Amino acid sequence: MKRLLAIAGVVSASAVGAAPPIKMLEPTPSTVVYGYYSAAAKPAMRIQAGETVRIHTLLTSTPARLEGAGVSKDQIEPALRDIVDNVKDRGPGGHILTGPIFIEGAEPGDVLEVRVQAIKLAIPYAYNAFSPGRGFLPQDFPDSRMKIIPLDEKRMVGHFADNIEIPLRPFFGSMGVAPAPAAGRISSSPPGKHAGNLDNKDLVAGSTLYIPVNVPGALFEVGDGHAGQGDGEVDITALETSLVGTFQFVVRKDMHLTWPRAETPTHWITMGIDDNLGEAAKIATREMIEFLTTSRNMTREDAYMLTSVAGDLAITQLVDGPMGVHAKMPKAIFKSGGSGRSGSGKPGK
Repeated sequence: MKRLLAIAGVVSASAVGAAPPIKMLEPTPSTVVYGYYSAAAKPAMRIQAGETVRIHTLLTSTPARLEGAGVSKDQIEPALRDIVDNVKDRGPGGHILTGPIFIEGAEPGDVLEVRVQAIKLAIPYAYNAFSPGRGFLPQDFPDSRMKIIPLDEKRMVGHFADNIEIPLRPFFGSMGVAPAPAAGRISSSPPGKHAGNLDNKDLVAGSTLYIPVNVPGALFEVGDGHAGQGDGEVDITALETSLVGTFQFVVRKDMHLTWPRAETPTHWITMGIDDNLGEAAKIATREMIEFLTTSRNMTREDAYMLTSVAGDLAITQLVDGPMGVHAKMPKAIFKSGGSGRSGSGKPGK
């Protein structure tokens, strides 16, 4: 059943009537940021809360590297050439992020609800690569390697080798908002309370990400497209590719979060991020207990026990500085209200 947006605390473009047309945001030198999140970033687009935007994102590489790995020149997206050649204001990270998008009505203390409605492959290939000093096992792999992996959109598999096909589950490695102004420009590489480079493979089409808002307009950016990934992303890259995503943006004034949370058709997800993997796991676990007590009306003791007997902790990624852990609670175990999306079971206070 379609959720009604005209509930208390939700800022929507329109509560009734026909949905507004989908807006488009293509990557150009003036509509991307290269390697950072910042409260000072100039908006590439301004929208009303509740509106939907189809956003084209680019993979995190360069034409020279892709051609060196065997991609033909005519398979390189013109937008990638244009941006790599002309965007000089870069870093400290390396991701090309489309945006930022200014969402009217979003204010510090609110939560931005990002509904991932659809994800489509933009190119017929992905790459995986590692380089010296990077990844989870840099001491074991001192050299560089890049592999081009053809993608079969019809069958939704990646051709890794003659006898290996990888099922594709496209998602965006990086979806985030600007940090507080005092943080300045932060790298696109590490995830944090602003979300950013979460590399959470569960955030496929049909999922919703909830991000605490730090600045007026939120300033949402997205990129680092992955056609698929394993939990951990151990060599520092996934099936890196360009994607086109359709997103609806809702401002939640009835929610107040410290860390990002998410929701899929089957699970509620809480997240923990820290330089220490154990601390990241503790944050994710405490966030799940908080969710269950505030949104499922459980005691802290019961929430702790339920997390132990029914929840799962997964390593999101190990390679972007701070490490990520996410806790997953299946909706199916709840006899009522467990299969709906946020509303009766919204992931927040």
